[in-house]
Amino acid sequence: MGFINIYHEGWDAHSDVTGNVRNNCAATDKASAALVTDLKRRGLLDDTLVVWGGEFGRTPMVETNPALGRSLGRDHHPQTFTMCMAGGGIKPGISYGATDELGFNSVQDPVHVHDIQATIMHCLGFDHERLTFHHQGRDYRLTDVHGHVVNALLA
Repeated sequence: MGFINIYHEGWDAHSDVTGNVRNNCAATDKASAALVTDLKRRGLLDDTLVVWGGEFGRTPMVETNPALGRSLGRDHHPQTFTMCMAGGGIKPGISYGATDELGFNSVQDPVHVHDIQATIMHCLGFDHERLTFHHQGRDYRLTDVHGHVVNALLA
């Protein structure tokens, strides 16, 4: 089993969110699509898990703070965020979960980051609950003790 991480920084759009997203998408969209297309064409997508995401989402309202030099941006928003997953045991062509009309709160099928981690580990062949250890009176694991595999995402 091998892992490849590809990082693309610069998505932290506290100012000019429109320009930021436009420029970053122009730099990554074609390459991302080519990666998934090539994996599928070569018969490798079934055995390769592709995960595209970040550590949090963005607020649905505009962030402007002249004291910090910010305008027309978006602040950090851990309550809702989007991830894209393909191949490696993930059900193709689905959208899972939904937010309210503002994109502020999860209103349908919320998934915690620990659940994402548990699901990724499941796709990689690990039982996240078996990796539990007890330390200083508390159980710990990579998904904390709250993560659950999101079976609705699995093929």
